[in-house]
Order: sequence, then structure tokens, then C-alpha cells
Amino acid sequence: MEENQLSVKLEVFEGPLELLLHLLKKNKVSIYDIPIVKITSQYMEYLDAYKEFDIEVSSEFLLMATELLLIKSKMLLPRHEEEEEDDPRKDLVARLEEYQKIKQAAEFLKGHEGASHYNFFKQPDVIEKKAPDYSTQSFDLERLLEAFAIIIDKTERKAPPPKTSFSGIVGHEKVSVTSRAEYIKDRLNKERKITFEALFVDIKTRPALVATFLALLEMMKLEIVFVDTSGEEIIITKLRDGEITNEF
Repeated sequence: MEENQLSVKLEVFEGPLELLLHLLKKNKVSIYDIPIVKITSQYMEYLDAYKEFDIEVSSEFLLMATELLLIKSKMLLPRHEEEEEDDPRKDLVARLEEYQKIKQAAEFLKGHEGASHYNFFKQPDVIEKKAPDYSTQSFDLERLLEAFAIIIDKTERKAPPPKTSFSGIVGHEKVSVTSRAEYIKDRLNKERKITFEALFVDIKTRPALVATFLALLEMMKLEIVFVDTSGEEIIITKLRDGEITNEF
């Protein structure tokens, strides 16, 4: 056994595939054309050298030795010209190819593990989203008043006689604008958007209608709601939470 061979065989390898790659590189041959007889012989010499120095050989290396001997025996068997058999080295080549890719990737990562050692990164700033500005919102007040007049007319035609017909018997109905604002908010919390007509559909008396309309105007002024009068239907949309402070 040559001295340079012995020094190679006593190197520590992570596994049998790494040893095979080393032997292929040493013999300057490709993994796609493994001289199986020569490589198997060198592989077995490596195992013998470890045993000679009482170094424990793992089961992985022994299993690979068995596989190499099996491939070697298949390669030495005579073949007939008409027979088309797979190359016995095919599976071993695929495993070596995959291991070589992993080894190259590991070496690359190891070489760059300290590349960002002195890099420092600033934590992202929390930028508060600017509140939308609805101060320039515009709407057609005349159309809004016309729509409200239609609702008043429809409601009174369907409603029973007003309470004023029973003055002295029943007191005058009082409806607060604040309570109607809460009504509008509740509707918008459930539906987010509603039509102007739908807002008044369940209201049966003129005082409640007027108080609801005044509450809507005040909520528009405070930018709590947005009223879009540009389409066929007038649409009311909630902008934000808020309270009205003025009572009419």
C-alpha cells in the first residue's frame, strides 16, 4: 500500500458518498462513468486501513461496500449482444449526483454565513394612515329635500289620523333628534349602506320623519355619514363612529 494512499484513506469522511466522490476526484473520472472495479478496490482498502488502526467503521460504509461489490459482480458478468440491461451503476450515479449538489450548496452557504454579520437593519416605522378628508363632500340639497317631501307625502297618505285630531285627549308626540341619530347609526352598523327611502320606510309619523331627517343632516355636517346624490338612488354610507351634540 502506497504511503500517499494510506494518508488519503485515513481522512475522516461524513459518509460513504463523500468518500466515493473523493475517490472519483482523485482518479479524475466522472460520476457518470465510474470505473467500478478500481473504485471498489480503493474503497475496500480504505475500510481495511480503518480496521488496521482499530477505527470503528459505521454501518453506512459497510452497506456501501456491499453495494459496490454487488455492482462490481454485475459488471463482470458476461452479456449477450441482444440483451439490453440497465447500467448497474445507474442508481449509485443518481445518488452521487444529488449528494454532490447538496454538498456544493452547503459549501456555498458556509462560505457566506458571515456575509451579513456586520449588517444592521432598522425596524420598520409604523406610519399611521391619514384619516380621509370628507370636508369637501358635496351633494344636491334640493334633490334631498324633494326626496324627503315625497316620503312625507307617502307616509301621511298611509298613516292614520294625526294625533292633533285628538288634542286634549292624547299629548303631542315628541321625538328627539339624538334618538333618531342612534336609529340611523344602528341601521348603518347592520347594513353599512342604505338608500334614502329605505331609511324612512318604517317611520309612520311626521315628527319622527322630521327628526330623522334633521339627524341625517347633522350627521352629514359632522362627517359621520356620506350622502351620495349623484345616482338614480340617494345612497347613505357610514364614514365613522360619532355622536351628534345639537338637539333641535
